[in-house]
Amino acid sequence: MNTAAKAARTIREQTIDVLRRYELITIFSNPGSTEVGFLANLPADFEFILGLHEGSVVGMATGHALATCRPALVLLHTAAGYGNAVSAIATARANRAPLVVVVGQQDRRHLAYEPFLAGRLAGLAGQYPVWEYVPPRAQDVPGAVARAWHEARDRRGPAVVVVPMDDWSALADEHVAPASPMDVHTGRKASDDAIAQLSELLAEAETPCLVAGAGNDTPEGWAALVKLAERLDCPVFQEAFGARAGFPQDHRLFAGHLPAIRSRLRSVLSPYDAVLVIGAAAFRQYVYDSGDFTAPGTRIAVITDDIEEAHRSPAERVLHADPADTVRRLTARLSARTGATPPVLRNGLAPPTDGEPLRAAHVLAALAERLAPDTVVVEETPSSRPDLHALLPVRKPLGFLSAAMGGLGFAMPTAIGFRRATPDRPVVAILGDGSSLYSVQALWSAAHYGVGVLFIVLANGRYAIMDRLSEKEGSAAPAWPAFTELSVSALARGLGCPAERVEHQAELVSILDKILPDLSDRHEPLLLEVAVEADPTYMS
Repeated sequence: MNTAAKAARTIREQTIDVLRRYELITIFSNPGSTEVGFLANLPADFEFILGLHEGSVVGMATGHALATCRPALVLLHTAAGYGNAVSAIATARANRAPLVVVVGQQDRRHLAYEPFLAGRLAGLAGQYPVWEYVPPRAQDVPGAVARAWHEARDRRGPAVVVVPMDDWSALADEHVAPASPMDVHTGRKASDDAIAQLSELLAEAETPCLVAGAGNDTPEGWAALVKLAERLDCPVFQEAFGARAGFPQDHRLFAGHLPAIRSRLRSVLSPYDAVLVIGAAAFRQYVYDSGDFTAPGTRIAVITDDIEEAHRSPAERVLHADPADTVRRLTARLSARTGATPPVLRNGLAPPTDGEPLRAAHVLAALAERLAPDTVVVEETPSSRPDLHALLPVRKPLGFLSAAMGGLGFAMPTAIGFRRATPDRPVVAILGDGSSLYSVQALWSAAHYGVGVLFIVLANGRYAIMDRLSEKEGSAAPAWPAFTELSVSALARGLGCPAERVEHQAELVSILDKILPDLSDRHEPLLLEVAVEADPTYMS
């Protein structure tokens, strides 16, 4: 009996085996006491990545997951850590980032008395996790972690497992399968009849157009949509507020980004009698505006592998199916045609004259002239987003990332996680100075782990997008102050990240010419705080 007891494994050991099997050996965490039992004497093949705030922890894991297209592992500290991470978890859900989130909890043996650090964790993140589970027994933990991997992968979002701290030392039940098989087959294939009906809709259209969304941002998706667009010879728009690009934006048929206000959307789509949306819902908007999305008589169809996008799209026909496969099969049914090629939207921008202040567009134009085609741009600059879209076309799959949820704190940690997972691709994060403050502590992780991201902070000393919204509401002055005293570069240096402040075009060009050619080989982060004049126009 003593021999058997010595040979018995713990839940921790069994879970470690599950994590290895599912290749979850990189742990993103800001740990606390309820996680020490799992983390003590971590095996040598596991890598622990520390973030100084849970929002940055989840953000780094989000970047890693988006880069690898595989679930990433997050470890959070009971209610305090889980609560701090909720906004980032919501963003991960909207960005389709598969995460396995293990949340610590107090000891089961006295949870009924709500001891210090006991968390009321069920439902804390609302409906943002794709799956949330509290194993009824310690012996159910390994299987729950395995299921979380499948839920995160197949439903593309954060799957949460709550683990009381004493579970890790409990004895495993070797008669209970610790994990489901990895080779569960998933995917949805559109029927031949559905493809035929969609092809009839497009064949009957005289002036069709396409809308590309984040769900089409794969090499296969891009290739399939390029062939369909060229077969139809029709314009391709990018969805409004797209978190990723679904079509090469330097292609001759790319027509720009759809507006995020309904009246303007109607105007842009009015020339077209059929609109096919691929990899997005129809249609995402921002400020409420009355009226229909499109002009009367315009037929709308959607192809998406996201069931929630399918359900909320006011369309005549919706196919819940893999975009790349569906578009390939659809293209094969259509005859080649000649349409009207949209105008090329690329515009250069003259650099500022002597004495003229830098604007965000000047910085973006300088970047556009110098960024390699495979550069990944991670964006979080709300007031300058229209200029960024106009001046920095996405030329490769996974070349653009933005927070689909709209919450701030995304760009810095996501850029770090993405770069760590794909060290062969240069990564540039472009943020406003206000946005940067929501996850500035992530710079410590970039510096400590040698992650060569270039952070460009457009510093106008205010929440410019909020100022414009206030003006739109007729306010003579915003209710909030500017923060011109802020120095993001000083904060970065205090966190161990090299940083420089740039105030003139010549300085900017000199630094970019020095840094960008070797950015893919860089093993040290750099933050450039660029002083810019606030943009005067409202983003619509």
